[in-house]
Amino acid sequence: MRKKLTVATAATAALLTLLAGCGGSGFDEPQTDAQEGGLTADTSQELTVLIGSSGDTETEAVKKAVADWCEETGQKATVQVANDMAQQLSQGFAGGDPADLFYLAPEQLAGYASNGSLLAYGDELENKGDFYDNLLQTFTYDGKLYAAPKDVSTLQLVVNDEMWAAAGLTDADYPTTWDELADVAAKLTDGDHVGLAFSGEYARVGVFLKQAGGGLVSDDGTKAIASDDASVAGLTEVKELLASGNAAYASDLGTGWGGEAFGTGKAAMAIEGNWITGGLAADYPDIDYTVVELPAGPAGKGTMHFTNGWGIAADSKNQKGAISLVEYLTSDEVVMDFAKAFGIMPASKTLADTWKSEFPDLGAFMDGLEYSVTVPTAKGAADVITDFNAQIEGLKDGDAKAILDKTQTNLEAILK
Repeated sequence: MRKKLTVATAATAALLTLLAGCGGSGFDEPQTDAQEGGLTADTSQELTVLIGSSGDTETEAVKKAVADWCEETGQKATVQVANDMAQQLSQGFAGGDPADLFYLAPEQLAGYASNGSLLAYGDELENKGDFYDNLLQTFTYDGKLYAAPKDVSTLQLVVNDEMWAAAGLTDADYPTTWDELADVAAKLTDGDHVGLAFSGEYARVGVFLKQAGGGLVSDDGTKAIASDDASVAGLTEVKELLASGNAAYASDLGTGWGGEAFGTGKAAMAIEGNWITGGLAADYPDIDYTVVELPAGPAGKGTMHFTNGWGIAADSKNQKGAISLVEYLTSDEVVMDFAKAFGIMPASKTLADTWKSEFPDLGAFMDGLEYSVTVPTAKGAADVITDFNAQIEGLKDGDAKAILDKTQTNLEAILK
């Protein structure tokens, strides 16, 4: 594939605070202080929508979509772009005045769901069945769905076309197994660059654990499996790649992430998400590259997904209106407008073929949703992942089993 699509990560960076209002246009007088089906429904209240934006393009696209919903329903809504999404969301809950609707990161779910800050509105969604099951699981806590997935990214293998051809490799050589990945990484490595680069963190090396049939937690997030033989086999494969000298962490190449290592020519391949296309288009526009699925391990294919959801405050005075707005913002037409405007990948099965038709060179990223997992989302999991990431900094000369045994103990402590 080539490099002309700008893609923003599902976990978008927050920028300047902006406001955009919209209101009714000749509709009936709104009802006030009403409840429908146990949901608040005070349409006299203006909904506030708090987002973290990747830039002006995303901001304007969301503002337009919200304005269109306002015109269609006669209700009012305001879009606010956070300077610091996590901080402003926390302050809103602590102060008793949260936004009605907001971007919700998976790692925030357990804390806010457990203390009653979030509305578990999943069963009210008319389009609930459109989303991938593993993404719905990401936003499920204690058996209840708290957010509709907003968009998603997955990890796949990005290949530098020029370096690939210079090594005498063809399309027939794209790796489909671990052995083939190690082989082409060796052929691509020379004095100027390594064959493969990725960040030294679970959010990258986790693909190998999944491909081996393991991970850090079970698919439903309730059981620690870090010390399972399959998990150890996955991390051992990473260790062997690093020890071969044909693969390296991005930081060991003097770069901040896999996309930079790839873009600066320090690596011929990178394990990265679909957001890399935006970074390459902006900073390294002359690189031609191809995206292929990551090779399978002993247990088959495996990758990781990263997503944000639309959360609704339990204290919202118009929960019914907020749910209606979520359904609109996750509708096929609006999501495809977002995809074309600022490069998100849909979280709904109903749009998979449409998106791949629109962006055929990126189809591998969408295909990965069928077999992807995410990082653990249990309360306290973020600290465990931070410790794991610190341990694998020395994986090249370290003990994969010892690292995972410690992580198992840490996970068991929070999953009791």
